[in-house]
Amino acid sequence: MKSIIIGIAGGTGSGKTTIAKNIAKAYQAGEVVRLDLDSYYRDLSEMTRKERSVVNFDHPASLEIDLLVKHVKALCSGKTVQIPIYNFATHNRSKETQRIEPHRVIIIEGIMALYFSDLTDMMDVKLYVDTPSDIRFIRRLKRDIIERGRSVDSVIEQYRETVRPMHYQFVEPNKYMADVIIPEGGMNRVAVDLIKAKINAVLDEKS
Repeated sequence: MKSIIIGIAGGTGSGKTTIAKNIAKAYQAGEVVRLDLDSYYRDLSEMTRKERSVVNFDHPASLEIDLLVKHVKALCSGKTVQIPIYNFATHNRSKETQRIEPHRVIIIEGIMALYFSDLTDMMDVKLYVDTPSDIRFIRRLKRDIIERGRSVDSVIEQYRETVRPMHYQFVEPNKYMADVIIPEGGMNRVAVDLIKAKINAVLDEKS
C-alpha cells in the first residue's frame, strides 16, 4: 500500500477536524485515518495533576513528535502501530492505546502540524485552515466547557496566557508552509472539493 500523507494545521477551533472528516467522507471505510497531534502530548506521569495543569500545552515542546514520526513511517511501511490516547481531564496519557493499521490516506491534524520539518518533509499535501480569531475563541470556549468540563474563567485565562501568544509565535507563521490556505474552515465546500481532487491526483501518481 502506498500512502498519501496530508497535514492539516490551523489555530484552535479553526475547523481542522471538520476538514478532515469531509475528506474522509469522500473515500470508503478503512481508506482514511486521522492522527491527532493531541494524542502525542508527552507522558507526564511523573508530575502531579496540579503540576500538569499548568503545563503550556500550546508550546511545541509539549509534543512527542519523534514518536509520531516513527508511527507515520511504520504505517507507510505497512506496519500496525499503537498510538497513545490522551486524557484531557487528567492532562496526561491514558494507560490504554489505540491500534491503527495502514491506510491509503493518512491525515496528520493539529495546531502545529506544519511546524515540525520532520513531519512536513513527509507530507504530500499541506493545508492551513484560516478562521477569524473571534470565531475560533467562541468555538474553543464552547468545546472546553461542554466536552472537557472547564469553567469559563479557566478557558479565558488559558487562552490569554498561552493559547493566543503561542498561536502567533508557533502556529500562524506556518500558514506560509501550506500548499492551500482554507478560509472559514470546514464550511468552505469549494476548497474541500479542490483538496479532494488534489488528493486523488496524488493517489493516482503513487499507484
